Amino acid sequence: MGAFDPDVRFHDRPGACLGSGRKRGQNGQALGRSRGGFTTKIHAKADCCGNLIGFDLTGGEASDGRHFETLMNIGPDIAPRAIVADKGYASKANRAAARARGIAPVIPHKANEKNKPAFFAKTIYKGRGRIEQAFGRLKRFKRVALRCEKTAQNFASIVSFAAGLCLIKFVHTA
Repeated sequence: MGAFDPDVRFHDRPGACLGSGRKRGQNGQALGRSRGGFTTKIHAKADCCGNLIGFDLTGGEASDGRHFETLMNIGPDIAPRAIVADKGYASKANRAAARARGIAPVIPHKANEKNKPAFFAKTIYKGRGRIEQAFGRLKRFKRVALRCEKTAQNFASIVSFAAGLCLIKFVHTA
């Protein structure tokens, strides 16, 4: 060790705390830029009464159609006879995935889609209104509607709690 060792450094003035050196940011937080700003989409699976039985969170810019298989896999292990979804989930791949599981897809065709069949089960599709009503009940909770939680894990727990409260209130008022 000489008079000057390059491996030993002495600081005589305060500097910034470097912390752990990792960037936290918005990766993995289910936030994404859409027309309304930073938002989160809740892709939900509901039973025939409109009770939420499973959900998945994505960023606001994420396409609905990519999460169709995820929605079929989450929630309790049940065998539905039909899947009712809006036009955001309309694609040949999604309809084929539902048919491969023995489930009838009730998804309206997009206006620019080619080879549309003449028949569409409108009566079954009207049941989708119950899912929209479930989202309305869910968004009565301020923390869900405004997404007050930063992390996706905390927001998912708030959505789960709100869905549970909606289920309890809905069951006991009938």
